[in-house]
Amino acid sequence: MAAPKEMGALAMLLVMAFLSSGSSALPRQLKFSAKHGEFKILQVADMHFGNGKRTPCQDVLPRQVASCSDLNTTAFVRRMILAERPDFIVFTGDNIFGFDASDAVKSMNAAFGPAVTSGIPWAAVLGNHDQESTLSREGVMTHIVGMKNTLSQLNPAGAHVVDGFGNYNLEVHGAEGSRTENKSLLNLYMLDSGDYSTVPSIPGYGWIKPSQQLWFQHTSSRLQKSYSSKPEAQKGAAPGLAYFHIPLPEHASFDSTNSTGVRQEGISSATVNSGFFTTIVAAGDVKAVFTGHDHLNDFCGELTGIHLCYAGGFGYHAYGKAGWSRRARVVVASLEKTQKGSWGTVKAIKTWKRLDDKKLSTIDAQVLWSKSSTNTQRIL
Repeated sequence: MAAPKEMGALAMLLVMAFLSSGSSALPRQLKFSAKHGEFKILQVADMHFGNGKRTPCQDVLPRQVASCSDLNTTAFVRRMILAERPDFIVFTGDNIFGFDASDAVKSMNAAFGPAVTSGIPWAAVLGNHDQESTLSREGVMTHIVGMKNTLSQLNPAGAHVVDGFGNYNLEVHGAEGSRTENKSLLNLYMLDSGDYSTVPSIPGYGWIKPSQQLWFQHTSSRLQKSYSSKPEAQKGAAPGLAYFHIPLPEHASFDSTNSTGVRQEGISSATVNSGFFTTIVAAGDVKAVFTGHDHLNDFCGELTGIHLCYAGGFGYHAYGKAGWSRRARVVVASLEKTQKGSWGTVKAIKTWKRLDDKKLSTIDAQVLWSKSSTNTQRIL
């Protein structure tokens, strides 16, 4: 756990790093690195940000209690940005903890602050707690969309009947200078998994609604047609990744025998199965789903060729487990080299987690998908 006093030095290092890089305006189009042929995503789940220094931590060791607050969450975000230098940051809900955030705008500005000041493109989806402060779900997402350096969207352009707020897709184009620089090689699907059921006879959490699934189907189909129509395309679809907050009922398919990581609590999905996993399978392009919500679960398990992955709890005001480090998930998609030495299409997608300990330890590295094999590898 990073001490709050480290934050000033970390912030200065962060600013200096990006000033020296010569970065200016935020690129509106995500692209693979021309140098390394990679695209790296940092996932931050369940920050539960409240009122900054005045907000105490939950479930930390006794020696950590006195000095621990939301500022430790902020320090962890900054440490991760410096350590991984991601190309994109995604926040997967419960970004603020509404009941303990006296002003939603101030809380969000502080919570997303490290991403904003880094100059790295970022995006967010909503969890079940984001709207419990001074703004509605629509109000929260509207504020996020208006923040600097974000690629977040309120809802698809022209789609007025999609349930929720924050359903959108982002395309990651090929490396600059390659034949695929104007073509999406990796598609990111962001969805609002809701908060709580509004159906009196159905208790519990929300779910991804039919209108959202229809939007996903149409978007996936459109992207796949565009991908296969290009002369440099190969057979199949560009791989996709889906990010949302509440896990699917299918997350309950895994235990220590068939997953990488740990399952330390129950799967808090909706009490009904909306069929979104079946929709994803039928679409054929999504290789992995990334969620939060259950802070003590950080596993990845494969079901019918799709990995269902938790990030693990990130925020210090969120419930956790004393002595079990807060953590973040990193995903990297890598391009293959063509015979002419240029960058081609995606060859593999891998992931690992980082712990908020003294060394920012890396754990559970694994390959989620590889073009060269129909069977995924468990551990790198």
